[in-house]
Amino acid sequence: MGLVTLSIDRPIYKYSFFFNPNTSINEIRVYRSVGLRESSCLVFVFVFVFVLMYSLILHGRRSVELQKWRNLRVSLNILQNAFAFSNSFSSANVNPQGNTFTVSYLVESLGLTTKLAESISRKVTFEDKVNPDSVLNLLRSNGFEDSQISRIVTTYPRLLVEDAETSLRPKLQALQHRGASSSELAEIVSKVPKILEKRVGKSLSLYYDFVKDIMQQGKLSHSWTEGKVKNRIRNISVLKDLGVPQNLLFSLLISRCQPVCGKEKFDETLKKVVDMGFDPTKSKFVEALHVVYEMSDKTIEEKVNVYKRLGFSEEDVWKIFKKWPFFLKFSEKKIAQTFETLKKCGLDEEEVLSVLKLRPECIRSSEEKILESVDTFVGLGFSRDEYKIMIKRFPQCFGYSAESLKKKFEFLVKKMKWPPEAVVLVPSVFGYSLEKRILPRCNVIKVLLSKGLIRGGNPPMSSVFVCTDEEFVSRYVMKQGKLVPELMAMLTGQRVS
Repeated sequence: MGLVTLSIDRPIYKYSFFFNPNTSINEIRVYRSVGLRESSCLVFVFVFVFVLMYSLILHGRRSVELQKWRNLRVSLNILQNAFAFSNSFSSANVNPQGNTFTVSYLVESLGLTTKLAESISRKVTFEDKVNPDSVLNLLRSNGFEDSQISRIVTTYPRLLVEDAETSLRPKLQALQHRGASSSELAEIVSKVPKILEKRVGKSLSLYYDFVKDIMQQGKLSHSWTEGKVKNRIRNISVLKDLGVPQNLLFSLLISRCQPVCGKEKFDETLKKVVDMGFDPTKSKFVEALHVVYEMSDKTIEEKVNVYKRLGFSEEDVWKIFKKWPFFLKFSEKKIAQTFETLKKCGLDEEEVLSVLKLRPECIRSSEEKILESVDTFVGLGFSRDEYKIMIKRFPQCFGYSAESLKKKFEFLVKKMKWPPEAVVLVPSVFGYSLEKRILPRCNVIKVLLSKGLIRGGNPPMSSVFVCTDEEFVSRYVMKQGKLVPELMAMLTGQRVS
């Protein structure tokens, strides 16, 4: 049987070290479950032993301790079995396109949409249902409803690959020992799923108590004066008093982000963001807090100058920052690259500026993705000039997958018979859900056309899609007398042709 051996040569001693299978497999499974490859896990364990042994040598503890470690052995087969066992707990790094089994499991077990399941499967994958089933069963037995479990899994997908008995159950039991009823436990964990990342002990209990206090909308019932979380708790309390919503407070509380750490830097950052006019009740307030906290005044000034050199005015930059604070986080190289890539799509300098002012998030798209979108639209039959028109009107176009664009185009143009020119005029139609908006509304339009209640062919695409549900119902449903119940049923999904 082969052995995994690490040898260290010192001037006087030569040692060969072996790993104890009874103490290493669980640790390896942990590293594997967070996305480290097999080789990375081995390197980690090797380095750990190296550092330990070197420390023992330096401190002169050679005899008893070294003899113990020289006797620790693990076979390569055992290690391989450990990795094979943990292989079902693979991450998005192993399979960035997601996993078919994972997607079908999430859809069937939790009723998630295919799109959401695919998104989750790019963060965590598994090859069988044994572990995720044990996690779901444990949560259900503790009073969690499927809707709550769905929210938890959506926010914290890695929960499905945790060990239900050795990791998750002790955490739930620890929270129950804080006096939480089943309903309270389910409510708090479903609102702040990442609280389950905390270790059992003071940290887990502390965060749980604070989250509970926030949810009860009362004054904090604890002093929160001890430990590393003192400033974080204090800063979260300040934000709470400003009116920052619960969900944003929870994400700041649990995450390892810096904006709520420290005291003086936090106070300084908070004052700047408030003075900029950001609304504390909106998510952009927290985004601005992130950006301003992490960037010095000098760095911010340099980023503003980069955009000014590309043709933006300083006023433009700050208007865009208010719309999307992360606009200032990108490197000069990335900003220039996106600028040049949009020019390759046929846009001139003024048009590029217009697109980025309208939709600054476009700057994060890769050159490859932008150019691939050109090929997709040309492949659908649009000219490059038409593509340019659509991008100027609806820059999000190059953010959608080729599959999504093709499905919507084929339905609207080939099945519903709208001309391609209609899509060019209303490219925002690509941003609507096929199942939730396009199909139901088109079913109503087809019925009205078949009964002669709409004449002259399809109505303008904008009047069908670029309106709220209430406006659509008022325009196409409520005037149809006896047909109203049937048409409403189509819109609500009770009948889809």
